[in-house]
Amino acid sequence: MKKSIFLAGAALIALGTTTACTTATPDAAAPGGAASVAVPDNILLADWAGPYGGLPPFDRVTPELFSPAFEFAIAEQRREIEAIANNPAAPTFANTVEAMERAGRRLDRVGSVFGVMTSNMSTPAYQALQREWGPRLAAASDEINLNPALFQRIRSVYEARESAGLSAQEQRVVTRLYEQFVRRGANLNPEQKQQLSAFNQELARLFAQFSQRLLADEQTFIVATAAQLGGVPQDVRNAAAAAARERNLPEGQFAIVNTRSAVDPILTFADDEALRERVWRAFVNRGDNNDANDTNDTIRQIVRIRAQRARLLGYESHAHWRMQDTMAGTPARAQELMMRVWPAAVARVREEVRDQEAVARRLGHNPRIDPWDYRYYMEKVRQERFNLSQDEIKPYFQLSNMIEGMFHMAGQLYGLQFRENTGQVPVFHPDIRTWHVTDREGRDVGIFYGDMFARTGKRSGAWATTYRSRSGLLGEDIVLGSNNNNFTKPGPGEPVLISLDDAETLFHEFGHAIHYFLSDVHHPNLLGTPRDFVEYPSQVHENWLLTPEILNRFARHYQTNQPMPQELVQRIEAAQQFNQGFATVEYLSSALVDMALHIRPDGEVDPDAFERETLARIGMPHEIVMRHRLPQFGHLFSSDAYSAGYYSYLWSETMDADTWAAFEEAGNVWDPATARRFAEILLSTGNETDRAAAYRAFRGRDPDVNALLRKRGFPTE
Repeated sequence: MKKSIFLAGAALIALGTTTACTTATPDAAAPGGAASVAVPDNILLADWAGPYGGLPPFDRVTPELFSPAFEFAIAEQRREIEAIANNPAAPTFANTVEAMERAGRRLDRVGSVFGVMTSNMSTPAYQALQREWGPRLAAASDEINLNPALFQRIRSVYEARESAGLSAQEQRVVTRLYEQFVRRGANLNPEQKQQLSAFNQELARLFAQFSQRLLADEQTFIVATAAQLGGVPQDVRNAAAAAARERNLPEGQFAIVNTRSAVDPILTFADDEALRERVWRAFVNRGDNNDANDTNDTIRQIVRIRAQRARLLGYESHAHWRMQDTMAGTPARAQELMMRVWPAAVARVREEVRDQEAVARRLGHNPRIDPWDYRYYMEKVRQERFNLSQDEIKPYFQLSNMIEGMFHMAGQLYGLQFRENTGQVPVFHPDIRTWHVTDREGRDVGIFYGDMFARTGKRSGAWATTYRSRSGLLGEDIVLGSNNNNFTKPGPGEPVLISLDDAETLFHEFGHAIHYFLSDVHHPNLLGTPRDFVEYPSQVHENWLLTPEILNRFARHYQTNQPMPQELVQRIEAAQQFNQGFATVEYLSSALVDMALHIRPDGEVDPDAFERETLARIGMPHEIVMRHRLPQFGHLFSSDAYSAGYYSYLWSETMDADTWAAFEEAGNVWDPATARRFAEILLSTGNETDRAAAYRAFRGRDPDVNALLRKRGFPTE
């Protein structure tokens, strides 16, 4: 029941609606003494079949299967929980806590498949399911979290934890479970519980509404002509031409889709300032056009209800509630770290803008740098200062080669081996590739799904997902997980070339994959790590991308197959701290606005006005826009997951920079001993121990923020 019980109800919005099937088969033994009930003949309800411990039947899934599947799986989970809550035997760790960990597994499987379909294949049918089932799943989760008899049993085990002969790990499990139930309202009175559940259900509805409106705006596109695309690399033109053909535009027109992978190359290379501005405005105004897809009122309602819920639960603000189970612990500590970095980042932006203004003057252009100009003139400065262009790098970053490079990294550091088995594993789209993952001894580790390309119906951004995690208690040893990116797919037969930023995203998401393939815990409730730890394993693995070994072996020209010339490698290394002002301010402004928004006790805001006022207060440079403006900030408003938590990337990067320093101090960034300790102490242990203590065990001290500042080229004083 890793999802059904231990995640807040709002995080379950990924689950779905529609028809039925009948033929019954006997259920397996039900957890917690629940009565066995015949399982309908619905592929979503069947145990996953096939090799590798069973695989999700993605190729047999249709929207109409989900409603009956959810109806049955929720009812089954309800019986399992009631059997635990009403067990006449005295509560013990085994008959209460472990029984809960075993419950709801069928619902977990249905939810995993539905989450994949709504994130990657979001048709109107799936969107209707999401709107219907988001609130119903939130209610099902609350039914467990607010069950007084169940909570009394958990409390009894918790209060006896030190005298019941429990191991340290078992004590951690029951302590965390007890605290989770308290945070989610188990101590409220019946009237308050009813109000809390109403809040959670309404938030689930609003999360679905936000996601679907944002997706609709991201399906729009800007039409351009060949003349307007002057300066744009040929591979980007080819992708825009393919997008135009897909949308049935006339020959000679190009479609620039309103997603980051399509927009950023235009902002970087297009000589036509009017086109850059038009593309930029369409992108940064997603969800903010005062039309049917406008998200501002949705956000206003979400923020208000979150504040009301936090107050009901006894917290000062939503941010204070969300940060109870994080490494930072309080909003103040997160803000302290952000403001330690912010002034240096803004100062660096001022330097970068001066450099860009000088280039603009030399080119005879207006020296005023507007937000749609920053990437364009940044690229000009890079060319002047380092004799380096992204367009020069890109021919060496062929996607298939960089995938082999990240696999090489995993093999060298941790002994993970990846053998492609595409076509042998059910997938949800023909673009998906799959790999069988083994360890050094050839033992099964898992299946890795790679979903690399943007498409209609797929949400924007990049993410990692696990469909099944390793758990000793549940007897599950083979991990199933994916990386989902949104790289631009070229036309048939054309090479898939990605930018340096895209390559960093590839390695980042694969860092999440490494984390879940190495994770080896007994109790499912100790699988998940704090939000501000989650991004640490992903961010640290970005560092290996630009190492000489990866560049020399895998950065090969797509036409000649020649390795990247050494002098180009050296120029890339010399430019590693280039543009860190822009990168830091773009991200950090989003994190600061997120925290300022969710620390308000009343939650009453006009999102657009609040964004403007907060950015003015912190001194946001006018030449840059937030990486995620509030109207399109899916991290915050498609679920509770990253709300009051976008700072996590910076918190994690502090550990990432300090960890990279540990590899460098070993004299070899591929040092086997350091990699082994990193895996054994931090990557394989889930949340079995306090993550700050685990980091100290690895590094011998707390992370040093100066490592982060040095990595970005900022002063440490």
